Amino acid sequence: MELSRDSILKAVSGQPDRFDNKALARQLKVKGEDRRVLRQLLREMVDEGVLKKSKNKTFREADDLPGVMVIRVTGLDEHGDLVGEPEVWKQDGPSPKVIVREEPISKKSRGHNAATVGVGGRALCRIKKDKGLIIAQVMKRLGAGPTKNLGILYQGGRGWRIQPVDKKARHDYKPTKVPEGSENNDLVWFQSTRRNQGDLRLAEIVETVGSANGGKAASLISLYQHEIPVGFPDDMIAEAKALKLPKLSKYREDLRHLPLVTIDPVDAKDFDDAITATPTKNGGWDVWVAIADVAAFVTPDSPLDRAARNKGNSVYLPDRVEPMLPHELSSDLCSLRPNEDRACMAVNMFFDKNGIKKSHKFHRGIMRSHARLTYAQAQEAFTGNAGEAAAPVVDILRDIFSAYKALRKARNERAPLAIELPERRVHVNDKGEVTEITIRDRFDAHKLVEEFMVQANVAAAEALGSKGVTTIVRVHEPPSREKLQGLSDFLPALGLKWSLGERASTKRLNTLLKQADEKGLAETVGMSVLRSQSQAIYDPDPKGHFGLNLTHYAHFTSPIRRYADLVVHRALINAFDLGEDGTSPSEASRLKEISEHISTTERRAMKAERDSKDRYIAAFLEKRVGATFDARITGVTKFGLFITLDETGADGLIPSRSLGREYFVFDEKRKALIGADSGGTYRFGRQIKVKLVEATPITGGLIFEILTKPEPGKKPKRGHHGGGSARPKQNRGRRRR
Repeated sequence: MELSRDSILKAVSGQPDRFDNKALARQLKVKGEDRRVLRQLLREMVDEGVLKKSKNKTFREADDLPGVMVIRVTGLDEHGDLVGEPEVWKQDGPSPKVIVREEPISKKSRGHNAATVGVGGRALCRIKKDKGLIIAQVMKRLGAGPTKNLGILYQGGRGWRIQPVDKKARHDYKPTKVPEGSENNDLVWFQSTRRNQGDLRLAEIVETVGSANGGKAASLISLYQHEIPVGFPDDMIAEAKALKLPKLSKYREDLRHLPLVTIDPVDAKDFDDAITATPTKNGGWDVWVAIADVAAFVTPDSPLDRAARNKGNSVYLPDRVEPMLPHELSSDLCSLRPNEDRACMAVNMFFDKNGIKKSHKFHRGIMRSHARLTYAQAQEAFTGNAGEAAAPVVDILRDIFSAYKALRKARNERAPLAIELPERRVHVNDKGEVTEITIRDRFDAHKLVEEFMVQANVAAAEALGSKGVTTIVRVHEPPSREKLQGLSDFLPALGLKWSLGERASTKRLNTLLKQADEKGLAETVGMSVLRSQSQAIYDPDPKGHFGLNLTHYAHFTSPIRRYADLVVHRALINAFDLGEDGTSPSEASRLKEISEHISTTERRAMKAERDSKDRYIAAFLEKRVGATFDARITGVTKFGLFITLDETGADGLIPSRSLGREYFVFDEKRKALIGADSGGTYRFGRQIKVKLVEATPITGGLIFEILTKPEPGKKPKRGHHGGGSARPKQNRGRRRR
């Protein structure tokens, strides 16, 4: 092979960090005086930045990657393949994206390392290039590794510090190096080095996100903390703006004659469902549910589809929505605004007079909403006091409500789980300031829309099941015996009981909730029942929905804000010949991975929504430190009591050290802290008075002091600790090991 720059690049390309000077000479068959020429060429190529030389004196292309790297999996690409990025990237520019591939697991390799690498996982990978792609072949699956955390960089009297935004963090960090140009209150990603300098833990700043200044920082912090993608690239927004309403065709019929209306919250920005109902001759009901046809605009494996799948769902924060789709679609072309033609997927369902569904059929069409109503406006019309907005469609609303009363009969017979807990709404002004916190009203209008949506979701699952089509369904498995054991152990303290000998059912749980309501314990027991439930997930395997007491259930009604619904729409398009933009082969082959991914994005959205709300409430209460509040104990641990304020729904902690000098024993079965000497008891669900002693808006943390005396009770048996103890901090000694 002729010795040249090209031959050197060809040798090291795809074989990074394999060849040192001597090995490269052997590979190129360079001998004698040419070895000196090779060394000279290598020096020049390194000086010019064409090659890079490692600490081991091996060579690779400057834009190449090492042969072996630790890769963190970050998501799925348009083909459903796992994608990731190097865990550590210290070169200029953004870290490269790689496709993560795993060999099929053989029988010999099964064992502790046989699990697949999921989103968020880490693996030691061999790196290679293939047709312009960077492939990371998994060699070994790794543990969680160093955790990346979000914090606020600030400069105090002792220099730069990082305050974590996580309320569980117990101390600040000292950065090993502060990036040039850093300012007070910069929002930064950091990793602990697990080394200390004096009494401070050292941390490395990985990335600066931006400034945390400003009234709306709470939502920004929550989005970044949970690594939720924010915004859309300009080219994607341009693509959305260029989309047009589809025309009537053999696949799309004219449904504009249907008297459809939308009923949504007063602050809704997008409207993805519309309903109507008319009586039938036999006393039953002809019901239509029309849903925004997102599949008409977001086609499989397109850039918009990749972005929607990556986000998984919209995220709703007190001051903003981070949408799954660009606003040009979510709030405009796909939103079922009144008196405007819109593309829709619709299901026509027939119910008998007792609300039992007798048949259903899916359609694709062009619809036109006759009115945009809020829940309050619809409720007024239902009670005979139609306002200006509802007056033109009052007859339509009367039929819709009558149809709901029939469906309600069947719902009551089905007996879905009926947990009614107050939902609080945080109102934020344009400056990012909380103006008030209110409890959302629960009208029949809410329940009506929910039941219509449930029936449409059931119809979608049944329709696809009848065709033998596998899609993504909503799965809620029955509560585990372990969780029901906890419920059974706790209830006797409230004068209630739960027998583990009988099969768990929603009817049994509803009977328990009714008994609790009669004792004034609806919220306490409702929270306990909710915590005993399994977490609902997405999965291709239809295992039923325990909470709704349904065997067939798929999400169909919210494709603007949930990717699962878009997948179901595409499956319906294919199954019932409603167009050529249905499920693609790549999507059909990756339903399991997509299900796991969107189950993860749903959980992270819920955490971000909760954390953002906590931060806004902490900012709202910061000026009320020292004030007293009515509250309820909503959690008991050996290190303190978790409480929820009646007024705002804010969650906070009463540390065990503030309970007094008495030693408190944690009784796990009774969910209580019990004084070792007095028997005085603080139990789960008890109503108490508290004083706010600390509010930290950055983390959303609230610390309280209890003002209510413990209830009288029996002191615990000697030597019994029931899962732990809560000793005041000043009385604790160092344990010997």
